[in-house]
Amino acid sequence: MSSEGLSIGISVGGPGAGAAGRAHRPAAVVRRSRWVPLAVDVAAILVAALDVWLAVPANAPPYSILLSALACLALAAHRRLPFGAVLLTVPGFLIGWSQLAAMIALGMLATRKQMHWQVWAGAVLVWACRFVRWPPGDFTQLSWREHVLDGIYGVLVAGMPIAIGLLAGARARLTRKLGELTASRDRERRLAAAAVRAEERARLAREMHDVVSHDITLIAMQAGALTAQDPPSARQTAEVIRQLSTRTLEELRSLVGVLRSGGEDDGPHPGIGELGRLVHNCNLAVRLTMDAVPEQVPPKVSAAAYRTVQEALTNVCKHAPGAPATVLVRGGDGALTVEIRNERPRGEPPALPSGGYGLAGLAERARLLGGSLETCTTEDGGFRIRARYPLGV
Repeated sequence: MSSEGLSIGISVGGPGAGAAGRAHRPAAVVRRSRWVPLAVDVAAILVAALDVWLAVPANAPPYSILLSALACLALAAHRRLPFGAVLLTVPGFLIGWSQLAAMIALGMLATRKQMHWQVWAGAVLVWACRFVRWPPGDFTQLSWREHVLDGIYGVLVAGMPIAIGLLAGARARLTRKLGELTASRDRERRLAAAAVRAEERARLAREMHDVVSHDITLIAMQAGALTAQDPPSARQTAEVIRQLSTRTLEELRSLVGVLRSGGEDDGPHPGIGELGRLVHNCNLAVRLTMDAVPEQVPPKVSAAAYRTVQEALTNVCKHAPGAPATVLVRGGDGALTVEIRNERPRGEPPALPSGGYGLAGLAERARLLGGSLETCTTEDGGFRIRARYPLGV
């Protein structure tokens, strides 16, 4: 007492399908998506009921019609009790005419549970309903050929919904994974952008500190000397202050240009070729020695060496006034070594402003270039800064 049609209506939307992108959907789309499962359930029940109505004979016993109707209504419980829905369709399939309802319930179970034992238990029950004929007297009168054919048809009836359900479940999992991958890629992109912005801010902070701290310190010292000199010397000191101020503004303008451009090329920076001018203008007793410096030094290394010397001389001006200093720039072993040493202070340090990030910025610059920075006090009460930058940058 089974319908011979093998038509199938199975929901391919597993739980969580498309959930990764649900948070970004408009409200109207979300509201529509809530009606989709209900529409699928109603359609499945109507199709299963139509299958029963077309297959039931005129002289069918009432209990078989009742069990078939119960099997169709059991599809409404497949989302909360998927295995229970399959069990409720078994009597209607075995005794009644609800073959399609059992197939739909099995397919929905396979969509949700995939390779769970309940799927295979449901498959065995559905196969048995297709293989066994009701009443038992009709089943025992069948020939062995009819038994073989019923077994083959039972495999098709039970296997086809499982195959479609596994495919639908795999599609739902793939959709979720793609959504998670997209979200992860977006997070990585945001984190990378934040890291680039943080690195750019740190680089600009180092550049601003190196440029402004040095020149402003010299301006403050020249302004202090201006108050204690006679008018001719005062004019000369004022001219030095004007030049320092002009140079500081020019370097600030170049840094603002780097910030606005946002490109990889930071533009020209002072390098080791300008150390002589830096030492000459720092108003300190400094001895500069260049030893075996390569003719071609990477721009980043050259700029780092210049900033190291600049920051060290600024610290001498602030913390060791009157102390002579030596600057040694030496190349060798694939690296450029910059060492600045000053003696103990000869007077009371002036009250000059301090950013507090100079040595930290030098250490960070050296780390980014793969080098190192060492600072220590000397035995005579002075201070030593030694930086090493690889030339293979």
